[in-house]
Amino acid sequence: MKQEYRVGEKLPAERDIAQMLDVSRTLVREALIMLELEGLIEVRKGSGVYVINAPQSALMEDQFTGGDDIGPFEMLQARQLLESNIAEFAAMQATPNDIIQMRQAVDRQIAELAQGEGSQDGDKEFHLSVARATQNSVLVEMLLESWQRRDQSPMWKQLHARVHNTNYQHKWLKDHSEILMALQRKDPAASKRAMWQHLENVKQKLFELSDVDDPHFDGYLFNSSPVVIEQKQ
Repeated sequence: MKQEYRVGEKLPAERDIAQMLDVSRTLVREALIMLELEGLIEVRKGSGVYVINAPQSALMEDQFTGGDDIGPFEMLQARQLLESNIAEFAAMQATPNDIIQMRQAVDRQIAELAQGEGSQDGDKEFHLSVARATQNSVLVEMLLESWQRRDQSPMWKQLHARVHNTNYQHKWLKDHSEILMALQRKDPAASKRAMWQHLENVKQKLFELSDVDDPHFDGYLFNSSPVVIEQKQ
C-alpha cells in the first residue's frame, strides 16, 4: 500500500503506519526520526507529525528501511550483554596497573562533575579501562566500535538533545565505584552483576527521561532483556 502526503499534511499515528506497512512500531519510530533529521517532517508535541518538505524521488519510502542507524536503547542492550561479560573476564585478568587506570578514570569523572563540565570523557575512559583489563585487544576493539556507533548516531544525539538534567551522572559514578570494587576483589560474578546493573540503570534513566509517546523513542522493544543474571546465593 502506497500513500502520498503533501507539505502541511499530518501523518497518521505511528500504530496506523505500522499496520499499513506491516512493520513494527519500533521501526516506524526510527524511520520518523530519520525523516525529521532529513528535514522532511516536524514533530509537534501534543499535535502530531506533519510533512514540512517534499522528499526527493523515493526518499520518503526508503527511509522506512531504517538506514544504517540504530536506536539508542538497542545500543544499550547490546552494550549490556557485551560489557557485563567483559567485566566478568576482566576480574580474572586485571593487573594492579589496570586497577590504577580505572581509579584514575573515576577520579576524572569526579573532577568533571565538580566543575560542572558537560564532558563525559571519564565515563568513556572507565569503560575502556575495564575492557583493557581483559588483556584482549579484540574485546577492546568491540567496545570502541560500540562507543563510536553511539557518538555518530543521529538518533542517540536526538535523544540526548532533549536531556538537560545531568544529576543522574552522580548515580552512574557510584555504579562505577561499585564495579571497581568488585574488580579489585577479583570477583567475576560480582563484577558481572555490577556492570549489568549499571547499564540497566543507564537504560532505565534514559527511558524515564524520554518522552515515550514521541516518535524519537525506541525503548519499548529494548527496555528489558531476556537474559537473567544469576543472583548471589
